[in-house]
Amino acid sequence: MTATPELGTPRTASPDLLRSAFRRHAAGVAVITARGASGPVGFTATSLTSVSAEPPLVSFGIGTGASSWPAIAETDHVGVHILGEHQSDLAATFARSGADRFGAPTAWREGPQGVPVLDDVLAWLVCRIVGRVPAGDHRIVLAEVVLGDPSGDGRPLLYHQGRFNGLRD
Repeated sequence: MTATPELGTPRTASPDLLRSAFRRHAAGVAVITARGASGPVGFTATSLTSVSAEPPLVSFGIGTGASSWPAIAETDHVGVHILGEHQSDLAATFARSGADRFGAPTAWREGPQGVPVLDDVLAWLVCRIVGRVPAGDHRIVLAEVVLGDPSGDGRPLLYHQGRFNGLRD
């Protein structure tokens, strides 16, 4: 019989347990943008997921208390931006509450459907929202890819242990 490693003490489900477990899960970093009633909005997301190839669908989560939620709740289209490891400052800006996310040094332009498109990302997509699914204090947004550009250079930015990191060789 082989010895099994000793397990830690299980904890009761809580927001802290979930956060602690997911700090150990490396995730790609994206910025979601939209045109809001009073200007562009955006936020950093580590919840971006490819859902379907046919039709091409993605999903991401957003808290209903987030400053970007009112615009995401009302808009028809969003921008999805895959960040490179050189963009940890950009990711931090879009993650920070109260930050001027679209002010200098953020480089962006108005793209198709009026969606803010960030410059110098690994890939960007413009997507049409097809669903907003209630999920606790969040909504899971389902969006169909309309068009995009996957031709950016570089390596992906990751989020792990509460920090932005690049891949190691």
